[in-house]
Amino acid sequence: MLEMPETIQEVLKLEPSIRELSKIFTYARNFLYLGRGYNYPTALEGALKLKEISYIHAEGYPAAEMKHGPIALIDQEMPTVVIAPSDSLHDKIINNIQQVKSRGGLVIALITKGDASIRQMADYCLEIPEVYECLTPIVTSIPLQLLAYHIARIKRKDVDQPRNLAKSVTVE
Repeated sequence: MLEMPETIQEVLKLEPSIRELSKIFTYARNFLYLGRGYNYPTALEGALKLKEISYIHAEGYPAAEMKHGPIALIDQEMPTVVIAPSDSLHDKIINNIQQVKSRGGLVIALITKGDASIRQMADYCLEIPEVYECLTPIVTSIPLQLLAYHIARIKRKDVDQPRNLAKSVTVE
């Protein structure tokens, strides 16, 4: 945990690359986010943030459940964001990426620095520092937030006041 501030600073250096990547995907009407284990809730959060501020339909799924529905939606028009750090589920997430690619899908992968196996498969990679598996949601949520932010800005959406969202809870 003591190294997290430096790790987060390193992740924030991805911002220019994420801004450029965002320009490519402003056309998308749908996104699929996949994660396993600790990274499944992060996939949900990434999809939620994209929906909230860019108004692009996005769904987060546990990667293990991909073959139970979402796989039917995969094509060149629906990018898939895969949270794929080098962890105990790495081999399984590789299989998910192969499934997306075999259906013509585009893959944006969040990978651990130096992960050549996924780099060869994915269309776009964002490399994050290696951290303990239980800390990956902290590190991976930053690029996902920045991706949503930059897509929304390119689409000229007001990221500070998204439509139909309250900044505080006013109803029980």
